[in-house]
Formats: sequence, C-alpha cells, structure tokens
Amino acid sequence: MTHQREEQMSMACKTMDVPTAGKLYYGLGRNASYELAKTNPELLPTIPVGRLLRVPIVLMDRIIESPPTKE
Repeated sequence: MTHQREEQMSMACKTMDVPTAGKLYYGLGRNASYELAKTNPELLPTIPVGRLLRVPIVLMDRIIESPPTKE
C-alpha cells in the first residue's frame, strides 16, 4: 500500500456509526446508543450524512477526556 493511499484511508475514518460509538465509549447496545444520541447529543453527538448518522471520533475523545461540568 502506498503512503498516499494510507493517508486517504486514515482521513476516511474520522467518524463511526452510532452503534459502534455507543458500544466503544459507553458499553451500550444498538437501541440504547441511538436513544442516547437522540436524547443527549452532548454525550453522543452526531453528524447527519444523508440518511446516516455519524459520530465524530475526535469530538467523542474530547467529551470522554473532559471532566463533567457542574451546573
């Protein structure tokens, strides 16, 4: 594989689907992941891409690494 192709592939993987993000970051199943994305977008943000919902990986990492805020 060429270096250019590797760069293209790494750029293509900046998001993941909702069930994968829910499982990876919160240990949730498919339905619970979509429910969390719908009811708490600050915990599981999504980007609509056509009919799909994608979760930005960098943003999820920031959410998980940042301490919770008190209101």
